[in-house]
Amino acid sequence: MLEIKENVPLAPMTTFEISGTARFLVEVRTEDELLEAIRWAREHSVPFILLSGGSNVLVPEYLDALVIRIVGDETDVRGNTLDSWAGTNLFLLIRSLGAKGLGGWEKLAGIPGTIGGAVRGNAGAFGPEIKDFVISVRALNTQTLEFKEFSNMECDFSYRHSFFKDNPDWIVVRVRITLEPVEPEASAALANETIAEREKRHLQNVRAAGSYFMNPVAPANIVKMFEDEKQVKSRESRVPAGWLIEKVGMKGAVVGGAQASPQHPNYIVNTGNATAHEVLELAVRIKKAVKEKFDIDLKEEAAVFVNKF
Repeated sequence: MLEIKENVPLAPMTTFEISGTARFLVEVRTEDELLEAIRWAREHSVPFILLSGGSNVLVPEYLDALVIRIVGDETDVRGNTLDSWAGTNLFLLIRSLGAKGLGGWEKLAGIPGTIGGAVRGNAGAFGPEIKDFVISVRALNTQTLEFKEFSNMECDFSYRHSFFKDNPDWIVVRVRITLEPVEPEASAALANETIAEREKRHLQNVRAAGSYFMNPVAPANIVKMFEDEKQVKSRESRVPAGWLIEKVGMKGAVVGGAQASPQHPNYIVNTGNATAHEVLELAVRIKKAVKEKFDIDLKEEAAVFVNKF
C-alpha cells in the first residue's frame, strides 16, 4: 500500500535546496508501485510530476500535484552488464562496481542524481556521456501504462538530449549498461581524480542544479575566439556556456540569494535563501547579456517543474 503524504517540503530532495512544497508526495521503489501511484493520481484527478535524484531541476513555491519520487537501488550484475533500477544513485554505482572490478565510466563520477536521470539528459563530463555505456532502456508510457524496451539507437541520444527528454510521457524505469573489467584500485583512483577536478571547478557540494545552461553551438568567429584563448579544440562547434557568461561580465552576478558562481558561472548557486523566482530572473539576465553580445541563445539544461502529466 502506497503512503501518500500531503504538503511535503521539497527543498531537501533537490540539489538546489530551494523551498517548494508538494501538495502530495509518494516514493516508489518498483514498477508496480509506480503504476499504482499513477493510477492514484488519475483516480483523484490530480496531475503528477516525476522526481528522482533531484538534480537539474528547479522547484517552484508550490506544486499542486502528486510528486512521484523514484527511489531505491535495486541492481543486477551479470558479467560486464549492469541492469539497474532508474532511481539508483549514479555516483554510488560507479564506486561500488569499480570496487568489484567493473568500470570505464569513472569520468562520470560526481555527476549528481540517478542513473535514470543521467539517461534522460544524456549526462556527461570530461568527454564521456552516459550514452557511451547504455545497451538498452526500459520505459513506461504514462498514457497507455505500457512498458517498452528501447535500444541505444532508439534512445536518440545526442548532446544533453534523449528521446525521453523530448517525450515526457515516457518514464525511464530501468537501464542496462555495459562496462569493462578494471582494477579496483585504478578505478577508485580515476574516480577520485575526477572528483578532485570537479571540486577545483567548484562543481561539488554546492546548492545548484548542475550546469544551468547547455553549451551552445556558436558561429565560427566565436568558436575561433574560444579556441585561441583557451588553446583547446571545440567539440561540435560548441563553446562552454560558462565562458560566454564570463565574457559578458555576468560571472558572480547576483539576484537575491541566487548567484552565477564566481568559480564556474554556468552554475547558478543558491547562496542560502534563494527563491525559484530569483534563479529564473538571474537566468533571464544572463541569457539577455549573451544574446546581446554574441547573438547566441542559451538554452536551459535545468528543468523548471511546470510540466504535469
